[in-house]
Amino acid sequence: MRIEVDLDLCQGHAMCELEAPDVFEVPAKGKVRVLDTEPSDDHRAEVAAAVRYCPTQALKLLET
Repeated sequence: MRIEVDLDLCQGHAMCELEAPDVFEVPAKGKVRVLDTEPSDDHRAEVAAAVRYCPTQALKLLET
């Protein structure tokens, strides 16, 4: 799986970091940083939740 981010849509709500802190980081007053653009399947549930709960739909999960 691979993660894509649309930084134009990201507003820094940090829901992704709450769902998958090993994969996403959102600095104070900043936009998301993906710490691992191709996380292992061990993180699939967390990453899927992060994508689902992103309020601006700035995240996409693509199958590789």
